[in-house]
Amino acid sequence: MRTPHHRRRAALPVLLSAGLLLTACGTDDDTASEAGTETSDEAGVPVNEPIVTTYDGGLYVLDGRTLEVIEDIELEGFNRLNPAGDDRHVFVSTSEGFQVLDAVGAQLTDTVFAADTPGHVVRHAGRTVLFADGTGEVTAFDTDALGEGTPADLDTYTTEEAHHGVAVELENGELLVTLGDEEERVGAIVLDGNHEEVARSEECPGVHGETTAEGEAVVIGCEDGVLIYQDGEFTKVDGEDDYGRIGNQAGSDDSPIVLGDYKTDPDAELERPEQVALVDTADASMTLVDLPSSYTFRSLGRGPGGEALVLGTDGTLHVIDPESAEVTDGIELMDEWEEPLEWQEPRPALFVRGETAYVSDTATDQVHAVDLSSGEVTASVTLEETPDELSGVGH
Repeated sequence: MRTPHHRRRAALPVLLSAGLLLTACGTDDDTASEAGTETSDEAGVPVNEPIVTTYDGGLYVLDGRTLEVIEDIELEGFNRLNPAGDDRHVFVSTSEGFQVLDAVGAQLTDTVFAADTPGHVVRHAGRTVLFADGTGEVTAFDTDALGEGTPADLDTYTTEEAHHGVAVELENGELLVTLGDEEERVGAIVLDGNHEEVARSEECPGVHGETTAEGEAVVIGCEDGVLIYQDGEFTKVDGEDDYGRIGNQAGSDDSPIVLGDYKTDPDAELERPEQVALVDTADASMTLVDLPSSYTFRSLGRGPGGEALVLGTDGTLHVIDPESAEVTDGIELMDEWEEPLEWQEPRPALFVRGETAYVSDTATDQVHAVDLSSGEVTASVTLEETPDELSGVGH
């Protein structure tokens, strides 16, 4: 039985044309300040709390408050985005590696962390960790050091076999890194500061993705549940099905509960799930929540109070109370849509920062900013190109 919930229709503001919003550089101020204030770089382009979205052939840098298009940067190829972990930079995964975008300055820098098939970027405890799928090389550095170009102090580690993996560095210096090769992925190990193994679990077939929860509990997804690492030990949480794949997770420092996608058909060309998983890291339990629609891997987020957010194919941003596992609200933002078969194809995406949810609508080429406390759309923009990946600065 699906949980009843309240659905609100967001009031959309007057939409703005990207063609009218492209602006030139206008100030020589090269100082930077904390997020939430207007900052600028040497080129003199001030950007408030930048939001970045890719399109086929480039990316847009948007003002996070007004969604004004500050810069249109041409960049060939299928490019992916990840926050760098600070209040200024975003990583753009290109054919060359992880390239640094100065989002506040609205310019792509020459700083590139060379990588064969750049994969996941993880931010945690003041450290940023990059994983190169083509080689298994892990690169970690102090997030704050990124403002000076390539950090001088880089910690590196290479997995025994290259694979599509992920790594996260904990506050005590331990490094959790996935286990696998090109054929299969089986689990994770934890290394101390000298890269000596201190913990291992091979109970996570098809391991994919990670997040952290309250109390620095690290959760990685498996094809049959999740694996939790906390206080020096791994704990397996089984899914409710023999094949219960969780591959994308969203955690919150304010909650012990992690939101994850949940798929049950290993033979599907493209499964369109209508359930999400809530994993309680405090008691190693899992609860499934039924939704009124399907969703995609770009649909998951967490609100300022730890609430779970899911952008559904019914055009609604669903709000879930992680404690009660009930859908408590829904904000209607767009018409119904269908997930494309190819994962690289554009589909609506969700990026959450603080009390604002940023949502793209690929049918109308729009991006909306939604105040999560009121459910109101505070800004919108219509772009000249269809948005794909959606991200921004922030921790």
